[in-house]
Amino acid sequence: MDLAYLRAHPEHLPTFLTHQRIRETPVSGGSNCAASRLTLDDGHSVFAKSWPEGAGRPVPAEFFATEAAGLRWLREAGGAPVPEVVVALPELLALEWLEPGEPTPEAAERFGRELAATHRAGAPAFGAEWAGFIGALPQDNTPDAGPWSAWFARARLAPYLRMSVDNGALTAAEAALVEEVVDRIGEFGGDEPPARVHGDLWPGNLLWGADDRVWLVDPAAHGGHRETDLALLALFGGPPHADRIMAAYREAWPLADGWRERVPLHQLHLLLVHTALFGAAYRDAVGNAAHAALRGVDRATVTPPTALRGADRATVER
Repeated sequence: MDLAYLRAHPEHLPTFLTHQRIRETPVSGGSNCAASRLTLDDGHSVFAKSWPEGAGRPVPAEFFATEAAGLRWLREAGGAPVPEVVVALPELLALEWLEPGEPTPEAAERFGRELAATHRAGAPAFGAEWAGFIGALPQDNTPDAGPWSAWFARARLAPYLRMSVDNGALTAAEAALVEEVVDRIGEFGGDEPPARVHGDLWPGNLLWGADDRVWLVDPAAHGGHRETDLALLALFGGPPHADRIMAAYREAWPLADGWRERVPLHQLHLLLVHTALFGAAYRDAVGNAAHAALRGVDRATVTPPTALRGADRATVER
């Protein structure tokens, strides 16, 4: 099987793998999936993802179709580079192989400009025409005309707050802070038309390539707010040369006033996903982000700080 044959007959890939007709080497980078490098007869390689054996449940319906749709949609924007989808089947996904490289300031600056171009490509609505997933969790992608703030509260904060309370990851104190953010969502400002966003753009979902470009991988793509991608990029230590990325982005497409104060608001979505998935280990991060978001909106509106109940204040100050 060579690359041309694989493109023409993607449905044959599982059979070739079952009968060990393709050299398969396990690699990292599959996120919630098993990942491998498949070396074809013509010397080309592809990156393959499949639902891991022993996961305890079958692959969710449309899981790989959703990622494939998002990758193709981001790639169509012609901005930040996105790997080609070679095979998209219900049980696996195969993408063009990307040789990793070293982060450089030049690649960072180029990525900042290219990410702005991806965002500028826009979206017809908030959400998407395909099913949504964030990691292994479902995500509501029902198209919504907005405004962004109301959609974000309904579709990106409230569902994962409920999951995080139900699984015991958040106490009443953190839940009350997030609920206040949701209740006051209209005060944060910064509403914009939907941008074409990656949707899960923490630094681990950037691949610094040997071609001196920064590639987008593992998306939860949809129409959203461009500030969300940029805010998530700053989580967990941020990427190399983060200052170069942001400077180049803002030169290509300046951000609206108050964007710095809104960073924790945008980060709250992915942090709630983490408490929903991984439990109380991210409890303090959620509480701190919610508290910071509320401080930011209070400063922006020049109103007194929101009064916290004693238990809530003690939790935040810890």
